[in-house]
Amino acid sequence: MTNASSQLNDHNLPQFSAAGVRFEKRPAKRPDGSVAQGLYNAWIWLDNPTQFNSYTTEMVKGVILAFRAASNSRDVVSVVFTGTGEKAFCTGGNTKEYAEYYAGRPEEYRQYMRLFNDMVSAILACDKPVICRVNGMRIGGGQEIGMACDFTVAQDLARFGQAGPKHGSAPIGGATDFLPVIVGAERAMAACVLCEPFSAHEAYQMGMLTDLVPALNVDGKFVANPLVETQRLYDEYGRLAFGKPKTGAALAEGKALLARGKVDLSMLDARVEDLCSKLLLTFPDCTTKTVEELRKPKLDAWNRNKENSRAWLALNMMTEARAGFRAFNEGPKDNREADFVAVRQAIAAGEGWSAAMTERVLPKAKKSA
Repeated sequence: MTNASSQLNDHNLPQFSAAGVRFEKRPAKRPDGSVAQGLYNAWIWLDNPTQFNSYTTEMVKGVILAFRAASNSRDVVSVVFTGTGEKAFCTGGNTKEYAEYYAGRPEEYRQYMRLFNDMVSAILACDKPVICRVNGMRIGGGQEIGMACDFTVAQDLARFGQAGPKHGSAPIGGATDFLPVIVGAERAMAACVLCEPFSAHEAYQMGMLTDLVPALNVDGKFVANPLVETQRLYDEYGRLAFGKPKTGAALAEGKALLARGKVDLSMLDARVEDLCSKLLLTFPDCTTKTVEELRKPKLDAWNRNKENSRAWLALNMMTEARAGFRAFNEGPKDNREADFVAVRQAIAAGEGWSAAMTERVLPKAKKSA
């Protein structure tokens, strides 16, 4: 009798090796730690740590094909999407590439956004449940591709947030689609418009995370993020302060404790493996169908908006994005935002966007006294 496996069709696209993206299979394990022979979890890594795992055009291609490969692998149970190192899961698109290549070139950026849209869609269409392992910052486009995942397990030193209007864009690569579904309209509005980062503890309280674990190891013991309030406390204005940054003496004490410890992601990895083990002990097709149904609110919003968002983002590369991305790329370390007041004053006076206006609103290094 012919071996049945030799008759199986290969449904994968041609393999693409992308610098900055790693794909590996790790043996699937039962809850007791024993290996389930012949079964694996696919790990997809954003591997650009020197630029906080921001994705380049080539990396986007790699992520698309990696998710396609994981989705089609008959022996894969779950997909873990993560980043290299302890600083960042992903901080979004590579701002150096944006500023130096795409700024002022809307047709080129439109083509890039086709790839970006396909990356988000590849996550939402994966036939396996997808876990976002948040090893560090999840900001901007990194937040968007993270929210496309089905589960999120984060280490509690991580920070979350959007960058859109602060850097010359709008967070319409998924944030305006997914955040209202996940956290509600008001919190989504604050996150997307104000672009104020928030702690992992606050993200957990808002319902953005499946699980949260400490990552700071001090003298052999894990401690919660010492820079934020981790209890349901109220500040002097009566606002809930769960996950809010500490201030004053408490902040100083927290920084001292942080300096004494080291970042240890072993508990994060254990919690991710635990979730993978729970997914292993389910019927595969029933799990896929359940995941597909639960994705629908995000998927419906995404499919409704992704094409007109792509068109707007391309045109925006001639105006505010051109200034915003250049400001972030070229500005001094302590000043990477355009002069928003000058932009608004020019527009109020009827001035149109021009190369001269862009140059005028870029940040300048502060003069020493």
